[in-house]
Amino acid sequence: MPILDARHDRMHPVEGESAWSESYYFNGYDPHEDVGLYTRIGIRPNEGTMDVMLASWQPGNRLAFARAVREQDEMCESPLEVGGVRYACLEEGRRWRLTADCDARLYSLGTREQADTRLVLDLEFEALMPMVGVDGQGAQGSGASAATGQATGKGHLEQAGRWSGWIEADGKRLTLGEQARGNRDKSWGPRRWGGPKMWRWFSINISDDIHFGGIRIGTDAGDLHRGWVWRDGELTSLVEWRIRTETRADGITQKTCFVTAVDKRGREHVLRGDVLRVFPGGARAGRTVVNEGLTRWTLDGMTGHGIAEYLHQFDDEGRPLVPIE
Repeated sequence: MPILDARHDRMHPVEGESAWSESYYFNGYDPHEDVGLYTRIGIRPNEGTMDVMLASWQPGNRLAFARAVREQDEMCESPLEVGGVRYACLEEGRRWRLTADCDARLYSLGTREQADTRLVLDLEFEALMPMVGVDGQGAQGSGASAATGQATGKGHLEQAGRWSGWIEADGKRLTLGEQARGNRDKSWGPRRWGGPKMWRWFSINISDDIHFGGIRIGTDAGDLHRGWVWRDGELTSLVEWRIRTETRADGITQKTCFVTAVDKRGREHVLRGDVLRVFPGGARAGRTVVNEGLTRWTLDGMTGHGIAEYLHQFDDEGRPLVPIE
């Protein structure tokens, strides 16, 4: 997986597929303050929309969640603004500023009680490594690779970084400290949420110098394994994700992830992920569900944080089409 240049932070030419999308995603977490976020803006010019999802992990096993959509029939450069949420590129390939001031729902994840709240934040993401990914140019390959390109995008980049700034929900402002890290990614190309049979996507920040990212995605042509490890200033592609999952009592929601990430040099990076919170969790009969899991990761005696994201397609009886490994 190569290093990409900073121009990929700009918009890409729109092609003819109705599901063409350019999407931006950020996540981050500060374990000291027990606060963080994950958020995405997607632009679908051929469908005429721009949408945003913003979620903030809050202390006490809570999560603030907001969503909005507006009309947008052509691509637009930074800043991206929808529903009171704004993404602004401060330095291509290096720095972004995220701000928000919007209505949200505040969920208690243990009891599912919820209430209205105001979610306000002002954050800056600063890269700890280069952007890595695939530029989506040239031949799209065959088999699982081609199927993935038609479902989740032709081009894709990821990047680890540190966060600064603050998040406020339910009237309480929390300032992120030096342990606040996360990842961002960007995808461009056709995006059809119902396309993949499943995926397991991992975003892992162990320290300022050790980061992992990647996906195992199920298609009718087989599973595609893709990813990277950045360790002590060196980038290596990952060729396999070996995964074993312990679930909660519902048999669906991820609880513990035992992951071996195998790189192209044959090294095995053995990780354990203890999932702290999941949203939304569980199954939805006949639906596509993406369960986002805030996760504490351990590697070689070191501890960091990140995401274990599980996408499921459920049949009409609420069973995953692909069994959870």
